[in-house]
Amino acid sequence: MAVAPFVCDLKSAPVMHVRRRCLPLIVGLSLIGPAELAMPLREGHASAALAASSGLTAQSFVAAAVARSGSAVVTLETQRTVRAAGGAGLPQGLLIDPFFQRFFGLQGSPSPRARVERGQGSGVIFDAQGLVLTNAHVVENMDRVMVGLPDGRRVSGEVVGQDTVTDLAVVKLKGGGLWPTASLGNSDRLRVGDWAIAVGNPFGLENTVTLGIVSNLNRNVSQLGIQGKRLDLIQTDAAINPGNSGGPLLNAAGEVVGINTLVRSGPGAGLGFAIPINRARTIAEQLVTQGRASHPMVGIGLSTVPAPTPGGTAPRGAVVRSVMPGGPGALAGLQVNDVIVSVAGKPVRNPAEVVTAIDRSAVGQELILSVKRQGQKIPVTVRPVEMSALKTP
Repeated sequence: MAVAPFVCDLKSAPVMHVRRRCLPLIVGLSLIGPAELAMPLREGHASAALAASSGLTAQSFVAAAVARSGSAVVTLETQRTVRAAGGAGLPQGLLIDPFFQRFFGLQGSPSPRARVERGQGSGVIFDAQGLVLTNAHVVENMDRVMVGLPDGRRVSGEVVGQDTVTDLAVVKLKGGGLWPTASLGNSDRLRVGDWAIAVGNPFGLENTVTLGIVSNLNRNVSQLGIQGKRLDLIQTDAAINPGNSGGPLLNAAGEVVGINTLVRSGPGAGLGFAIPINRARTIAEQLVTQGRASHPMVGIGLSTVPAPTPGGTAPRGAVVRSVMPGGPGALAGLQVNDVIVSVAGKPVRNPAEVVTAIDRSAVGQELILSVKRQGQKIPVTVRPVEMSALKTP
């Protein structure tokens, strides 16, 4: 017997029509036999019956995944003091002049106004020494960082290092103790459609868990209209909200595969983005050992290879659109309109993959690019330099 869908809308339906509009629900309930209706509902009876009828287990893989790493997810409460000079921006030397004060009727010297700005984010303990991985924008320019653990402990945190290019930071928990740690997974093994579990503290609501899937991989941050960053992100439909920043994205096994960093608002809301953990792990190691992250660059501008026909599929590779004078690319002989088809022997499909391959190389070490120029394929050897070395004064 087919059951009509439940379409009752108590807010919009007139009172006289409520019974008729809700009838499908009554029909659906009538499928349960009299014995079941008369039986008192014991705890877990309904869920167990539903699981048995559908072949599902009563155990949730989400609960097991969160139990594995959830104890290492922390809340970061930040604070900084912002001071604004008094006197409507007038020079302090002029404001303290007695004649100026008498002439304009000023009473005494103005004192700077100060206000305290507070923020909150999430993080995950990835090392037993008390090292927390989070977003750089959570702790940037903060005077004080307090870290709250799920077991109720609150400890001070010290920013070990931060990298605004990848929006990652490492915070060290002060004091001794046994710190819970999360297991780090391998983000290179992720597939579109895999389960994704976001854990964090959105809107100050601690230990919030949301479930979704990996919607896509290798989303370049420039596709989101964000410039000045070097990130290929995991896209997920697991709910990520303000306060989730810096928290972990888990796989079905409870391993950290990403660090939540962005959420789209406005039209198209519901899309969240996370930094792949393999990338985050590399940056974290550099921040801990060096206090900063390294970003190799060759000084070229890239774009997608034009399609041979209007509306056609763009060929693989990336076109060189600009070459910085004196940069590694120029010194290696790269020219405008060269098409880069592979980096270090690995084929590249688009500009984002070229940038990622260069970013994973080492500063100062030779990197071989395979380039198509006027129908011929030639090798070009470049030596990437640190990003700061290419910044113009």
